[in-house]
Amino acid sequence: MTRPHLFPSRVEIDLDALGNNARCIKRLAGDSVAVMAVVKADAYGHGAPQVARVALANGADMLAVANLAEASQLREAGIRAPVLTLSLVPPEQSQLARALDLRVTVFDRDLAEQYLSALGDNREKLRVHLKVDTGMHRLGLSPDEAVAMARRLRAAPSLQVEGVYTHFAAADEDADYTKKQLATFNHALDEMRAAGCLPRYIHAANSPALLSWPGSYFNLVRPGVLLYGLRPLHDSPNMDGFQPVMRWTTRVAQVKTLPPGSRVGYGHAYTTRREETLAVLPVGYADGLRRTPRTWRCALLHGERAPLVGRVSMEKIIVDVSHIPGVQIGDEAILLGAQGDSEISADEIADWLGSNNYEVLTTIAPRVPRTILSLTR
Repeated sequence: MTRPHLFPSRVEIDLDALGNNARCIKRLAGDSVAVMAVVKADAYGHGAPQVARVALANGADMLAVANLAEASQLREAGIRAPVLTLSLVPPEQSQLARALDLRVTVFDRDLAEQYLSALGDNREKLRVHLKVDTGMHRLGLSPDEAVAMARRLRAAPSLQVEGVYTHFAAADEDADYTKKQLATFNHALDEMRAAGCLPRYIHAANSPALLSWPGSYFNLVRPGVLLYGLRPLHDSPNMDGFQPVMRWTTRVAQVKTLPPGSRVGYGHAYTTRREETLAVLPVGYADGLRRTPRTWRCALLHGERAPLVGRVSMEKIIVDVSHIPGVQIGDEAILLGAQGDSEISADEIADWLGSNNYEVLTTIAPRVPRTILSLTR
């Protein structure tokens, strides 16, 4: 286990900003719509138990995780709120899921039958949410299968259908396709309603839909990246008031001035063109900074951008500070977040990497300590 006080870099988590974002989400959703905060992947790298507590204290009603391991972590932390697993819970784990009072996603007919077989005729039911594939073509029952499953499970001895949901493929990019998905979902809901098997909770709105598609709110929304203060897209609307929660910081390990023609780092990937002052930062690909050609482009020192030079090492990078006077050992360097009037955002890093801001957050290695900045809420 990493000893935070001994590690040379850290990820700062601002729980006040997180609470603010949860309240912003609740205001967008409205009083009649419940909020399911998505805290999978260790709450996008922010620390699931602490994020869950703050979200629940600031307007969230439920939580969503990927799997039973993540759900168990929340229960072990004393969190009793409803938790939905979004991905596979193997049938042999269904009894444990029921014992932990979890909600499990049913996305396949055979999986549902295997749950029924594994759970037997026990009167204590496992609550499930049916996932409808309306066009994402990943996990999910077809609309017809979902309606049939809702009917099938009405009298099931060990499963109770508590919810039904779908997931948008491009709510932030393709309005026409999102309209088709929403229409398909509504048609399935109409059939369930007519058959008398419409579940209590209906949800479709992820973060981009929460910002742009109020017709997809139903009675439960499922925000993820918004909770952490990030935009689903650069031009996402209705982002006023949201604040980034994460900041990644390290310290200067060494400063050296090299003459022109000095070859720097593994493979001599960089050669100084003039006399240059370089700073070594004790962070590298073991911490989540990619070594691939598309990696971080700079860090912030003294509020200025210091370009990355040479290759990323396992636990070191080198930045050019020739234009930044007075840099010395121990100075703070920012890899993600603000310093003074300057900022390196997750969106900008995602552009550098050819990825998205979700990946930027979730690939910072667990060995980098997460430090709480504030707990007032």
